[in-house]
Amino acid sequence: MADAFHPWLQQFLQQIDSSAVSNSGLAPASSLQQGLSDSELYQLWHSQLSSRLLDLQSRLLQAKGQSFYTIGSAGHEGNAAVAAALRLTDPAFLHYRSGAFFIERSKQLPGSTPLYDMLLSFCASSDDPISGGRHKVLGSLALNIPPQTSTIASQIPKAVGTAFAIDLSKRLGQSGSWPADAIVMCSFGDASANHSTAQGAINAACWAAYQQVPLPMLFVCEDNGLGISTPTPYGWIEQSLADRPELRYFAADGRDLAQTFAVARKAAHYVRSKRRPALLHLSTVRLFGHAGADTETAYRSKNLINAELELDPILASTATLLARGILSRPQLVEAVTELASQISRVAAIASSRPKLQTAAQVMAAIAPQRPALPAPPVPPAAIRSALFDFDKHNLGKPQHLAKLLNWTLHDLFAQYSNAVLFGEDVAKKGGVYGVSQHLIQAFGGNRVINTLLDEQSILGMAIGLAQQGLLPIAEIQFLAYVHNAEDQIRGEAATLSFFSNGQFHNGMVVRIAGLAYQRGFGGHFHNDNSFAVFRDIPGIVVLCPSNGADAALLLRQAVQLAYEQKRLVIFLEPIALYMTRDLLTPGDGGWLCDYPLPDTPLPALGEPAVFIQGPEQSPEQSPEQSPATPPQLTIISYGNGYYLSRQAAAELAPAGYSLRLLDLRTLVPLNIEAIVAALADCQQVLIVDECRKRGSLSEELFTGLHEARPGFYQLSRITAHDSFIPLGAAAYAVLPSKQQIIDKVQQLLSGEHPA
Repeated sequence: MADAFHPWLQQFLQQIDSSAVSNSGLAPASSLQQGLSDSELYQLWHSQLSSRLLDLQSRLLQAKGQSFYTIGSAGHEGNAAVAAALRLTDPAFLHYRSGAFFIERSKQLPGSTPLYDMLLSFCASSDDPISGGRHKVLGSLALNIPPQTSTIASQIPKAVGTAFAIDLSKRLGQSGSWPADAIVMCSFGDASANHSTAQGAINAACWAAYQQVPLPMLFVCEDNGLGISTPTPYGWIEQSLADRPELRYFAADGRDLAQTFAVARKAAHYVRSKRRPALLHLSTVRLFGHAGADTETAYRSKNLINAELELDPILASTATLLARGILSRPQLVEAVTELASQISRVAAIASSRPKLQTAAQVMAAIAPQRPALPAPPVPPAAIRSALFDFDKHNLGKPQHLAKLLNWTLHDLFAQYSNAVLFGEDVAKKGGVYGVSQHLIQAFGGNRVINTLLDEQSILGMAIGLAQQGLLPIAEIQFLAYVHNAEDQIRGEAATLSFFSNGQFHNGMVVRIAGLAYQRGFGGHFHNDNSFAVFRDIPGIVVLCPSNGADAALLLRQAVQLAYEQKRLVIFLEPIALYMTRDLLTPGDGGWLCDYPLPDTPLPALGEPAVFIQGPEQSPEQSPEQSPATPPQLTIISYGNGYYLSRQAAAELAPAGYSLRLLDLRTLVPLNIEAIVAALADCQQVLIVDECRKRGSLSEELFTGLHEARPGFYQLSRITAHDSFIPLGAAAYAVLPSKQQIIDKVQQLLSGEHPA
């Protein structure tokens, strides 16, 4: 018990005992908190005090090396009244000062143990029911609180996406994770409100509402006037957010539980009944600094700090309890002391519970294997025939990659009724390259959706749709455009399963047009040849086809992974190969492919495609028709590099060269075992990587093959230069070429091939 008597708690008990609380004018303007019953007021005060005592206990635990995260909720405990104004079934995306909200919501679910659960999280115990000891997060599947990371404002785009998804699932007749009358709540601080992520997400909500699109989103800005050490200009939040178009503004004093509850309930009713966004501006104070290690006196005067301690919301609600005679002073002292003692006892237990100890335990939640989920049946032939009537003159003929992707999307949308495609220009225009043409005519505007030009909002929408149980297929128009929104993938989508121990998931497919070699329309932002941003994110899958047949199969594989295993899949589409028809000579049609029907078996994830080009083999022969001469060298590549390698191999064949070519197809994760198996006993290996020398896939291939068979392979590589891509013909000066591949093969095999 002695440990529980933190200096604040000692002072608080002395204030109660000495009548200082009720005599110091601490109660807010509506001093008796009219509008709340005695039991309601006591319950909210209890949630506030529980949150505060947990904050204090976490600091005591940290001093003993038993707790690892001390950003607390002190001063923000009025958000307990916001929780009371919402339903248990309203998903809540909370920022890190929402401890009282979490505790109050727990009271809506009998049997909840918030004190123990939160202390387990503070102590990073593997018994923590939300993250399994991976992070201190406020989250619960049963309480409809998805866990959030600490990235500033990054939870807001996916909260907006979830709000959109709730009403979209109703329009589509799809049951979702949350009921059709639910609203979404998302809290953030005043400093976070300035972040471009917050501004973009709020703008996206207003943009949708302006067009009468239902979006039941309640933003809650908990304004304490500080961003760590930087003050927020007085009045800024109201000035910047009160007059946003289509965003209803509400404001409340977070010290006044009755006012906060009444205004939050009014705001929630508006959002729920109108299905439109609103913002609740909640005035708060920040007590005890930003976090445990923050020395507040370094940037704020002691007088100011002490003055704000007098604005403590718990003192205000305690004063009201005494003024209304709900509890006497001795009863208050007893209640506070008992709760502090209870938390101290629970903390002793939580700090002794097991921790994660092995890498396998830590990583088990990154991409957990889920039970097999049968795919929906492929529609009957008659339905498919009608679906493809728009392009019947092309059916049965070999087609380029973009056309086969388009046909695949039609088949997938017919098969998966919960699939939704969205992005910039994907609807009537059919995408910049026509990949989504005719989809909106076939499946309607609720399944093929043009978005605003904001990649953060597009990816946040994907997360929200996935969490609601839909199957999102997001399109990012160009690879370079993803970089200003990558945290929605890295910090949010990819971490959700990890921080929830596999309980929450957001399986999705993100289609991205990218890579280089595009003619007539280029420069760095339309010829971005680096996807390194995805390669170090645990748990995601990156697929990249080089030809139309593989594009169809890999896109089906991507959707299957998202649907069945809830995986986050990046589907990288080589722009330069979208419309490519020929391989060797104009008009040869060597890069056109037949359309694989929906029942075609899919390749195993990570299995490379193998093509063998021998001196006596014509380019028209299938890869199964292996030449008599065994391959002297293997080229490993993908995308445009594989296309160029096929051209080079065909030109080298008449000179007696026999080559094996591997098309990786799966770029993340690399299946080194499958690659080694495909190499057979070929020792000479050339890696052709169209990305930059530094940070490209070739580095991982080089390392992985060496580690798999040390000293066995003779490894070489061709890569792009470490350069951005310029306009025009100059682009090809920094990219691998067919001639470079030819020259390199001849150099490596000099004297080893027939004269």
